[in-house]
Amino acid sequence: MKLAKTSHCRHHQINSDSSPSSQIFPSNLSALNLLNLPFRQLMDSEQRRKRKRSLRTSPSPHSHCGFSVRSLLLCLSFIFVLLLLHRFQIGRASFHPVVIVSTLSHLSSSTSNSIRDYVSSRFLLPLRVEDRILFPDHVLLMVSHINDRSELLECVYGKDNGVEAANKLISRPVLSVDELDELRWVARCPLPPQNYAAEVNLRRLPRKESIVEGDKWQRKVHPAVHSWEMMAYAAAMDRDSAVVFVKGLNLRPNRESDPRQFSCHFGTERDGRFALTTRAFSAAQEIVRCSLPKSIRMNPSKAHGIRVTVGLNSHFRANARASNHVLVPSVAKMLSPYNSNQRKKDQGKHQLCVCTMVWNQASSLREWIMYHAWLGVERWFIYDNNSDDRTEDVIQELELEDYNVSRHTWPWIKTQEAGFSHCALRARDECNWVAFMDVDEFFYFPFPTRRRGGSNKPIIRGQNSLRTLVANFSSTNIGEIRTACHSYGPSGLNTPPSQGVTVGYTCRLQSPERHKSIVRPDVLDRTLLNVVHHFRLRKGFKYLNMPQSTAVINHYKYQVWEAFRAKFFRRVATYVADWQEKENEGSKDRAPGLGTEPIEPPNWPLQFCEVWDTGLRDFVLANLADPTTGLLPWERSLL
Repeated sequence: MKLAKTSHCRHHQINSDSSPSSQIFPSNLSALNLLNLPFRQLMDSEQRRKRKRSLRTSPSPHSHCGFSVRSLLLCLSFIFVLLLLHRFQIGRASFHPVVIVSTLSHLSSSTSNSIRDYVSSRFLLPLRVEDRILFPDHVLLMVSHINDRSELLECVYGKDNGVEAANKLISRPVLSVDELDELRWVARCPLPPQNYAAEVNLRRLPRKESIVEGDKWQRKVHPAVHSWEMMAYAAAMDRDSAVVFVKGLNLRPNRESDPRQFSCHFGTERDGRFALTTRAFSAAQEIVRCSLPKSIRMNPSKAHGIRVTVGLNSHFRANARASNHVLVPSVAKMLSPYNSNQRKKDQGKHQLCVCTMVWNQASSLREWIMYHAWLGVERWFIYDNNSDDRTEDVIQELELEDYNVSRHTWPWIKTQEAGFSHCALRARDECNWVAFMDVDEFFYFPFPTRRRGGSNKPIIRGQNSLRTLVANFSSTNIGEIRTACHSYGPSGLNTPPSQGVTVGYTCRLQSPERHKSIVRPDVLDRTLLNVVHHFRLRKGFKYLNMPQSTAVINHYKYQVWEAFRAKFFRRVATYVADWQEKENEGSKDRAPGLGTEPIEPPNWPLQFCEVWDTGLRDFVLANLADPTTGLLPWERSLL
């Protein structure tokens, strides 16, 4: 009885905790029946009744034993959704979509695919058009959030800003997509059709993603399309100053202008204003140089990515306030100083580099780079001015062959002088000397020189001879070496020469035209002023005219008509009229007697031929041709 009583007390305690209103004995049992039933039998029957009642009633909310399988799945699903929301961080501007593959066995593969498709279509970062620039033959879009150049994009045009504009959209294939810098991409779109706005948008293919909301945002932030006639288009930090490249200042070529009429303005636009302002201390052609604000000088990294423009005051006074200046529209952003990418000090600088600007010169690059590499050039900066041929592919192939070539997107038309100044800044921390020349120009040492000391044995100019030449002047006050150019004609050919221009074109004009220069970028004047053929130097440095008996440049200017007619599309120099423009028709920059139409004149193959000169052809075949096959390096690379 003692054991039974203990068990009875424990049972009473447990059921009291689970249901305070329940009793051990039902109220309809009489005392007599209780006395007549054995105690164990009474307890067994009472427990069976309790189990039946517990099955009929719902479990208590405080009971941990009341969860079903269905409840467990609901809880797990809720936790899974919370994890997804935490992982995606919806609503943040820096969101990067991540596909999470569930490990729960009850999610089928089709469900996982649905989640992935939803994330891909819903959370792909929209194409953000930051600026639009209207050029004579295309619209340039400056874009963020392009993943890579393999993305298929189309240009989208609308008729007006009305409610029904989305129903009037038309699309055209994008002309090209390029990475401008580490902040932005550029996409070139065709000019809008008649009656359509120039506020072009982009969208991805094959998804027809909506652009209406993005378009509203773009029109609100940038309501107008920039005109290429007047705008700040590029900027760079140069030690304690900012260099801003501006189109439309109409400053005279080859002259320094009064900088007091200009100021520089830094920061993000707020109510049409910039946060920081400094005065200009030099201005020439398309370049304005200003002091950096103190906050940026103290911490240059703060300037990375901020917009900068130039202020104008046509009626300037010595004490004019910069706040009164009218700001030029700007797409220019400050980037980290170029020396952030400079070679390690223990490697030293390259002795000789080359900078050029090209448009559709893929067929010329291999011969030009391989030949000058043999002469000692160590580094190439190629400024690509909207090429749509295989220029980029050829540069990548040359890089794979260990030629130190880099391609820089330069979408600004007719800005060769500014591009060369930009390149001089970029190359200064990498190169002792930089040659500025075109891809149809080749250095050549026409005559051997005699050894000093009475020896009659000649020194044959050969491999690395150009690098050796400039190195001899590195410790002098010579800051620029000028070399005369001989212009070659089609030399009787009707088709491009198969072995290259150095072997194929052998007839030239008798007198040299112009010159090209190799400069020391660290001794250039602060204006960076140049007229393509030469730069202005700092005080204390001078230029050297290279004797024609020592070195000349073969300029294959007038090639077969098939190659020459491409010049009629557009010329890259700022102050040189395009071929089709009826300006300065007697200039040496034009073909004499050619006119302004791309029509092949009579007897073109024999034009510009006064002297047959096979010197460079013989030099190339003697020094660069394979002794077994007779192939030249640029021929072998094409096999």
